[in-house]
This record gives sequence, structure tokens and C-alpha cells, in this order.
Amino acid sequence: MTIDEKNKEILQNPLSGGARIIPRITIQAFCEHSQTAQMIESLTSDRRMSRVALTTHNGGLEGAIETYKSSPTPNLIIIETSLMMEEILASLERLAEVCDTGTHLMVLGHINDVVLYRELKNFGVSEYLVLPVRAQIIVDAISEIFIAGDAEPIGRSVAFISAKGGAGSSTIAHNSAWAVAKNIMQDVLIIDMDLAFGTAGLNFNQDPSTGIADALFASETLDDVMLDRIMSKAANHVNLLTASCNLDQTYDFTERDFENVVELSQQSVPLVILDIPHIWSAWVKYTLAMADDIVIVAEPDLANLRNAKNIIDLLKSLRPSEQEPILIVNKVAIPKRPEIAPQEFANSVECKLFGEIAFDSSAFGVAANNGQMIAEIARNHKANEVFNKIGNRISGRLNNESVKGPSGLNIPNIMKILKRA
Repeated sequence: MTIDEKNKEILQNPLSGGARIIPRITIQAFCEHSQTAQMIESLTSDRRMSRVALTTHNGGLEGAIETYKSSPTPNLIIIETSLMMEEILASLERLAEVCDTGTHLMVLGHINDVVLYRELKNFGVSEYLVLPVRAQIIVDAISEIFIAGDAEPIGRSVAFISAKGGAGSSTIAHNSAWAVAKNIMQDVLIIDMDLAFGTAGLNFNQDPSTGIADALFASETLDDVMLDRIMSKAANHVNLLTASCNLDQTYDFTERDFENVVELSQQSVPLVILDIPHIWSAWVKYTLAMADDIVIVAEPDLANLRNAKNIIDLLKSLRPSEQEPILIVNKVAIPKRPEIAPQEFANSVECKLFGEIAFDSSAFGVAANNGQMIAEIARNHKANEVFNKIGNRISGRLNNESVKGPSGLNIPNIMKILKRA
């Protein structure tokens, strides 16, 4: 199997952790009750819905039929109905007459009945859910409709950020990427988002003529061919979009300026590492909200604790259905420095401690000055255990067993549908 074939297989079979972003589609919902409309509108708070245009209307099935007599239909129609089975099927016959080809339909009903579910599926309804239902379940169902097995493959994005400047998120990001590349032999792209002071080029002893600035400033014309040309190769399976580190100009980005670059990168590389600088702006907040996984690196002191707690609390509110961030406590046991114990630190910020790395100015200083990774200069260094653990998590290898299911059978999971109520 070639590297390209291996990468494609990884992209098409994403492992555990992280949820796929739903493509750019339009959704119109027709609700009978205000509570249902409010719940539907809350779907937009899920990061997977960031590209979706969603509107809600009153009127249920009859409202939809009247609307589409004179208007084109969206990619997905969501209908709330309290009708009985025979009435639902008769109304769907009328709705089908005014729907465009390719439109999907999701029905939210109040009847918990396997027979009704089967009749609706036979009719061509994409999904039937019984109310009341959580917003997350509806987003899951939308994902199942529009992210099929033959959908465009997409890699995982992992954002690394320091709780405080100098905590070491870039160093940990680069070494974790190296661990994925060398241990799993999976292609990784590191995007250095600190255009003024980024260190990805220095840490890998690279000084390419192109980098992330070229991708950003050509965003409107950027495609996968151009992106491949701009990327530089640091080692086997390790690719870089380095920072320009040019202070002749300032870099004031809007919320979604990095979005196109990250999306294109995910379409060609199984794992994209986002090396985010310690600043706070609209684009940083948006990038963190959209990432599949997030690694927060903090030193064990009070300022880091406060900042880490603020970041973690925000991420939990922005990403309520996602797994919590990965917390790494770095530079532990600096001589004569009063410190917060790593586990106490994790308890205070209400996030599980994923790993801790002891302070070692000698090894990390030599690696930085040589443009090498810790595994290159000290294969048995204890920090490599943490980098390997992070690499396994962000590549999806840690909980791999949890995503394996039975093979050979393709029977609709009726009980799963009915239990969604």
C-alpha cells in the first residue's frame, strides 16, 4: 500500500474522538410548538453545525406543503407532527409532490411505534425521531444523513494552546506530531498560526520559502494542489506550514480567515496540528471551537491555573457534546519555585490530568538549539512517554476498541431509534 493510499484509508475511516463537521447545507424546520422551535434553533450552538444555514417556521406538515408550492426546497426539511400514522403518510404524499429531487426529510413525531418508523423509512423519510429529544441526537441524525461512507474524506484537527505565554504548547505540539509520524507512521501537518513569532521552522531546523502566510493571502484561490506546493517536508510523514516571522507587516485576522486552509488541509492529511499562539481574538476562539481535539498546556502556577480554568469553562460551553480538552502540566519541579501539584491543578480547573512533564532545561534546550525533537536526542527521555500518549489520543488510537462494531450484519437498529425519546 502506498503512502497516499494509506492516508486515504485513514481519512475515510476516522477513529475515535472528534465529530465530523456537517457540510454546507440548508435546513428548514416546520414546527407545531414553540418549545420544539427553540430546541431546533439551539442546534446551531453545536460546532458540527457551523457551516449549516438553519431557519425555523411554524405550521408543521401543512406549513411545509404551502411553503414549497412556490419556493424551492432546501437540502433537509425537518417536520414536527402530532398526526396519526395514516394522516402523516397522506400529508407526506402531498409534500412529495412539491419537493425538489435530492431533498431529505426528517420527521419529529410523538408516536413511539416501530410500525410507523418502518412505514416512514419505506416512504423515503431519512430519519424519524420521537419527541421529546435532545438537540445532540438531532445533530447526530443530520450527520448520519449527510456524512455517508462515500462522503469526501476528512482528517482530524487538533489545536494546541498554552494557558500562559511560554508554557510550552508549541514544543509539546511538535513533539507529539513527531510521535504520531514515527510510531504510527501517519502523515501529519503542523500549521504554525503565530505568523510573527512562530517556532515550527526553528524546532524542525527548516527555513522554507513558503508557509502559512502564502496560504492565507491566497485563500480565495487556494486549492489542494497549491496547498501541497506551499507545504514543506520536515521528515518522513511530517509536513509544515511555517510562520513567516516577518515584522514588516501586522497580522490582524478575522474570525474565519484560517478556516479554508484548515479545511483543505483536513482533506489531504489525516492529522492536522494547529499550533495556536497565546493570544485571544475572534479567530482563536473560533478555531478552538471548531477543532476535533484540544490540548491545553499549563505550568503549575496560579496565573496558569486561572487562565486554564477560563479556557476550559469556555470550551465546555462552546462544545457541550464534545470530550473535554487534554490537559498537560508542563515544566513541573523547577528548582526553588513554589508550585501547585499537577493533580491539584487538574482538580481546580475541573479537567482530567492527561500528563505531566518535568522541567529539564538541558534536554529541551539542546533539542531547541539543534532543531530536533526530544526523541531524536534522548530516546529514553521520560517526556517521550507523554508525547506518545498524546500522539495515540489525537490520532484516535487510545480508545480504538470503542469504535469497533460487529461486522457482516446490516440490520436497522430499531431499539436505538426508539430509545432516543
